[in-house]
Amino acid sequence: MTNPLLADWTTEFELPPFAEFSDADFAPAFEEALTAHEAEIAAIADNPEPPTFENTILALEGAGRQLDRVLGVFFNLAGSDSNDARQALQREFSPKLAAHSSAIYANKALYERVQAVWNARADLDLSEAEQRLLYLTHRGFVRAGAALEGDDAERMKEVKSRLAVLGTEFTQNLLKDESGWSMVLAEADLEGLPQFAVDNARAAGEAAGEEAPVITLSRSLIVPFLQFSPRRDLREKAWRAWTSRGANGGETDNRGIAAEILKLRETRANLLGYPDFAHYKLEPEMAGTPDRVRDLLMAVWGPARAQAEADAAEMEEMLRADGIAGPLEPWDWRYYAEKRRQRLHDLDESELKPYLQLDRMIEAAFACANRLFGIEARELDVPLYHPDCRAWEVTRNGEHLGVFIGDYFARSSKRSGAWCSAFRMQAKRPEPRTPIVVNVCNFAKPSAGKPALLSYDDARTLFHEFGHALHQLLSDVEFGSVAGTSVARDFVELPSQLYEHWLEVPEVLAEFATHAETGEAMPEALLNKVLAAATFDMGFQTVEYVASALVDLEFHSGTAPADPMQKQAEILEGIGMPRAIAMRHATPHFAHVFAGDGYSSGYYSYMWSEVMDADAFAAFEEAGGAFDPEVAKKLEGFILSRGGSEEAEDLYLKFRGKMPGVEALLKGRGLAA
Repeated sequence: MTNPLLADWTTEFELPPFAEFSDADFAPAFEEALTAHEAEIAAIADNPEPPTFENTILALEGAGRQLDRVLGVFFNLAGSDSNDARQALQREFSPKLAAHSSAIYANKALYERVQAVWNARADLDLSEAEQRLLYLTHRGFVRAGAALEGDDAERMKEVKSRLAVLGTEFTQNLLKDESGWSMVLAEADLEGLPQFAVDNARAAGEAAGEEAPVITLSRSLIVPFLQFSPRRDLREKAWRAWTSRGANGGETDNRGIAAEILKLRETRANLLGYPDFAHYKLEPEMAGTPDRVRDLLMAVWGPARAQAEADAAEMEEMLRADGIAGPLEPWDWRYYAEKRRQRLHDLDESELKPYLQLDRMIEAAFACANRLFGIEARELDVPLYHPDCRAWEVTRNGEHLGVFIGDYFARSSKRSGAWCSAFRMQAKRPEPRTPIVVNVCNFAKPSAGKPALLSYDDARTLFHEFGHALHQLLSDVEFGSVAGTSVARDFVELPSQLYEHWLEVPEVLAEFATHAETGEAMPEALLNKVLAAATFDMGFQTVEYVASALVDLEFHSGTAPADPMQKQAEILEGIGMPRAIAMRHATPHFAHVFAGDGYSSGYYSYMWSEVMDADAFAAFEEAGGAFDPEVAKKLEGFILSRGGSEEAEDLYLKFRGKMPGVEALLKGRGLAA
């Protein structure tokens, strides 16, 4: 029988037939698809015809479709619904894939053909899209080390293979630490917790087979506990477990893995002639150099640290008023920040949360996209990879644009955080295809029969990830390798962070923030409190983020540290890190940076993009409103639909006419003087 992962998919919209395959199908499908791709590459490299754009560059673009399909399914499931079998397969596949990629870029005959087309580019009469594909293909070969010879080429192959293994180990260690810890609460331990937090803890206990309420390391459980529990001892216990992920000793400890990864990245950059990994990694990004990144981060660090220190002084007084000598500790911050928020803004999270129903926030995200871009969504009844998942067909004027899958609830088989991925990317050539996009989140799952309620931060996360999804769904490019989110790393967060702004549009909250029990709209007074508190505690949020971004940057600048934890401590001391605030992602669980190359030397990109997103939303406000049709048309035409088909800066200039400064960001965060 044909392996269902390799057969023609006759499902609606050619969705993966999740119900038809098992974990046992992945390895043979992977091996067969890998062999097929190797044959395709060999046919291109060994083609006796002179190299042309069509028989070399376009042929490379079209090769490996079967492998892409198998891996698209596998790696999405490995992140969102893992198990022992899938983790073992991930450990097996990762070095093989790294070796496969290295073999392609080390294929001298293939590189010579790419180089020949590149050298002849001026005489080829290529379209702009074809010129861009040629440029990116050639650059990809050069940056992968295709020009290396002898021992250097062999060493590059070894480095890439080892990095693939280490990235997988880092991810799996983190998942084990996250899924392996829980804190069972006695009834007395629930004192001070709002009803939604109690309900979520009871639901987590039910899911874990416990009769008592449970706190896990899911953000949607642990953050409310740190916000509301008066039990300082339990807050400390929870906080230490949360922040020590990947640093608990034993076989899941990630500290040695991080050190080896940093050294191998330095070797990789040196082999290609770069002084360090940061210079190598940042060269194709908007920022371009480590110094430009450092300048941005430090321009924000000063105002953010000053605000955080002022807030800490106030909260330390509150701590003393509670009879605690102090000092303010990291496990105290959220608890006293919540009390301070209630005092300053008369805003109680437990009062707000019933108005932020998951279903209504999903509706809000779709409704905003409808008003801005004219798209419509129809929920589908199709088999998906987990019962919690939902799917929608996305259309415009009756034309199919793609499929959107939402996977919203936390579970032990899912890695932490939130992300947007794709089972299939949009393309017109070599063959047309529409995208299948998935948003994965980790919201607390309610008990049966109760609505899922979000925190305001959760709701913002939902809008953020849907912004990424729109970047994929509205993609309208020739080639899949530049579709959707295939853009510079410090540009990819622009659509997602920009979309967060629509959650704060008063008319959106007025329509969709309805009470879970009464169905009534959020009262205007509460709505005003929410909007007034939008920048509350922004000193803390900015400090924990910028500290992580600076550590990431300095890790990859200069000589790789032998002891990353010592280097982390030195960096934080050097910038004057407030003692009561921890990095958002400490090194042993900094998955953005160590689970793969994606955000290595690039965690700053959220802030680089935020400089643009603050300015981009200002374009709507200047034009008369958040739903101005002309600005929305420009946003789609110059950014959301164009993917990586042009340089990011050129696309932004076409949209806005100028590049922004840091002032709009500081103003948006409430940090401007």
